[in-house]
Amino acid sequence: MYTLIIGNRTYSSWSLRGWLACKASGLEFETVVLPMDTPEWDAGSSKGELPSSKVPTLWHTDATGQRMAIWDSLAIIDWLADKVRTARISRGHYWPQDWAARALARSISAEMHAGFTALRQGCPMNLKFNFPDFAPSPEVLADVARIDALWNEARGKFHSIDEAHEGPFLFGTFSAADMMFAPVVTRIATYGLPVSDVSAAYVAEVLAHPWMQEWTAAAKAETFPFARYLIPGGVPA
Repeated sequence: MYTLIIGNRTYSSWSLRGWLACKASGLEFETVVLPMDTPEWDAGSSKGELPSSKVPTLWHTDATGQRMAIWDSLAIIDWLADKVRTARISRGHYWPQDWAARALARSISAEMHAGFTALRQGCPMNLKFNFPDFAPSPEVLADVARIDALWNEARGKFHSIDEAHEGPFLFGTFSAADMMFAPVVTRIATYGLPVSDVSAAYVAEVLAHPWMQEWTAAAKAETFPFARYLIPGGVPA
């Protein structure tokens, strides 16, 4: 019924977001990896499996056999949230129920979706190596400072909306906002980027989440050759 096409788990930050959205749905889904910069990737794109020529792409086959594609991580999150708009969403798997919390969650997720270019380009996601001597540019540090402020605002206002939503994540329980920022969490750990104590505790909680542990273990087991995002000076994570 559901097939999620992703790129290399080690490097594909957008794939991670889409995969977390699928995990949060509770729906059964198959994961298909198209290694980036390979003939397999080119073939998948040319056959129409990647409508935007990017990952992730979620394919759904309904009861009538109709097959449809949903691409882009934020679109996948919202589409799955609509599919499971029952008790599951009320537990905070996607957007918070509180209107003020939901407004902030959507806003910071959209800002992540559209911004922080310096951080993305200067610190590509890499789950196999750490870079203890990495020297971030002023632009990267500015992006990190903005993200740190957003996390502190969310944690300060909404980490305990009510007893049902109390937890260590941005809006208490693990939500769409955490999915959108999960690759940033890995970047902060990978490159040793400076954040406040509140954000450092949040980073630790996200990295310890069972879904993140599952993804990271699979990433470290990958053997695909890929050099486009490699930065000198890495040590095995």
